[in-house]
This record gives sequence, structure tokens and C-alpha cells, in this order.
Amino acid sequence: MKDTARSYIFLAIGLAVIVLLSFPVQTLDNYDRQIVIFIGINMILAASLNLINGFTGQFSLGHAGFMAIGAYASAAATKLVIPKMMEAAPEGFGQDGVFLVALLFGGLVAAIAGLAVGVPSLRLKGDYLAIVTLGFGEIIRVIFQNVKVLGGSLGLSGIPSYTTFNWVFIVVAVLVFITQNMMRSTYGKGFLAVRDDEVAAEAVGVNTTRYKVVAFIVGAFFAGVAGGLYAHFNGLIEPAGFGFLRSVEIVVIVILGGMGSTWGVLFAAAVLTYLPEWLREQDFQVGGMNIGDFRLPIYALVLVILMLTRPQGLFGDFSLKRSVQRFRTRRQEPSTTLEG
Repeated sequence: MKDTARSYIFLAIGLAVIVLLSFPVQTLDNYDRQIVIFIGINMILAASLNLINGFTGQFSLGHAGFMAIGAYASAAATKLVIPKMMEAAPEGFGQDGVFLVALLFGGLVAAIAGLAVGVPSLRLKGDYLAIVTLGFGEIIRVIFQNVKVLGGSLGLSGIPSYTTFNWVFIVVAVLVFITQNMMRSTYGKGFLAVRDDEVAAEAVGVNTTRYKVVAFIVGAFFAGVAGGLYAHFNGLIEPAGFGFLRSVEIVVIVILGGMGSTWGVLFAAAVLTYLPEWLREQDFQVGGMNIGDFRLPIYALVLVILMLTRPQGLFGDFSLKRSVQRFRTRRQEPSTTLEG
């Protein structure tokens, strides 16, 4: 009960901080504001994939497919469906209401796709599951590439610009809140049991398929919401933007941040989104060459070094609760010694 109350307090504090930060963000130029928005979207994608790859120990390579479904579904809703329904909408149901409905619709369609993929495929493990999810992501991309009403290979343009800093980071806060509470529940225990030893979990009566499907559905829902936020910020979505490499980028963030560490993947999403852009802006010369031109090799080299030095991820073995407990124990040790 105390943990639940504490999580609501942290959520309220997080939402207040987001509102306060929105004012200085508005003063940034378009380029810097775009980086901040993309950091938030990558946080949502990484934290949602962490439910699947990190907490349940699966290996999904199709997260960009769920992002694409959410992006196209929400964009189609705001462009094609909702405008026709606005005539019957209640008074005061304006842009924010339309955007919320579109995001929820995109997330719901992605969650249904996650269920459709998850039920038959999540009985598989390891490399076999990775291949199936990889195939799913490519199927989704090819389908959107051939649907003419959604722009085909040219993509869907003219999407309303509804995404703001507040929208993105409120979704981040809600996702962290749901993830933390879910991991404290019986579902969290089931996720960890599946990750630690799936055979042993099945032996003691844990329905491992159910827990994997639940993680897949929740992860797919938030990936769809992230896709909707991306579509309504970028204004244009193309099937090529949701390919295999996009899924790999999200997996890299999760692995670098630490499998199963929510705060780790959030931090890694911020670093790996900002680092290439920071390198792009560097104009100092090395041997007559601009270092900004080599930002991608430098970015890859940083990843290699981090994986060699921190194979468990940046926050792989970090727990805020355990750190606080250790700090309290250390503070109590001197007094205990004196009493002795």
C-alpha cells in the first residue's frame, strides 16, 4: 500500500516537473525542440520494449512494426475519420480531445496486432521468436508500402502537428508509473519468473505464455502511442522509416541501458538520441577533416566501448531502492559499533 501511494506521489511530482519544464522548452529553436521530442519518443519505445526484452527475457525485433501501426492508425484517425465525427462531438471536444482519441486508437490497434502476433508466436523462444517478430515487422512495412489510401511508398503527409513536449513526456511518466506498479504486482513476479527460468516457472504452474502475451500487448500499445506522437510531430510518415534498422535502434537502447532497468533505458534513450546530433554540430578539424562527418563511426565506437566495459548495461545492476538501503545501513554501522 505504501509503495502504491508513493508511486502516485512520484507521478504527481513528475507531471508537475513536466509542466514546469515545458516553459523553457518553448524558448528553444525548432532543431533543439525536435531533439527533445525525439528523446521522449525514444524513451517510450525503449521502455515499452523493455517490458518484453528486459523483464520477460524475450527477444523481439519487430517493435518498429507496432510503432508503424500506431503511427498510421492515429494519423488516419485525425485525417480521415475524426473530422467527419466532429460534427456529432460534444461541445468543448477540441484538438486535445481529438489527439487523445487518436493516440488511444493507434495504441489499441497496435495492441491488437501484438495479441495477434503474440498468441501463436510467443510459444517460441530465443532466436526463433526473434525471427518471427523480425518477419512481422517487415510484413507490416510492406503492407503500408502498398496501401494506396495511406500514401503507399510515398507515405502519408499533411498530418496535423498536435504533438508537444507535454504530450510526449506525460506519456513517458504514465508509462513509467504503469511499469513500476506492474512490476510490483503478481504480473511482475510472473515476468521475472519467465525471464529467470522459463522451464522452472512452467514446472511450478506459471502460465508463461500468458505473461509473455500480456507483456507483448502492453509493450505494443505504448509503441503504437509513440508512433502516433511521432506521426503528429513529423507531419509525414513513410514505410521506410519503420524498417528493421529502427527496431535494432530500440533494441540497442534497451541493451545499453540495462535489460530490465526502466531508468537505465530512459537514460540510454536520451544519450543515444542526443549523441549523434551533438557530434553533428562539432566543427573542429582533425587532420583536415571535420569530426562531425564521422559521427556515425564515432557513435558506433562508443557503443562498442560501452558494451565491452559494461556488458550488463549502464544501469543493469543498479536499483534505487537497494542503493537507499545500503546508504541507510552504512549510516547505522558506526553507531552500532560504538554501542558494542
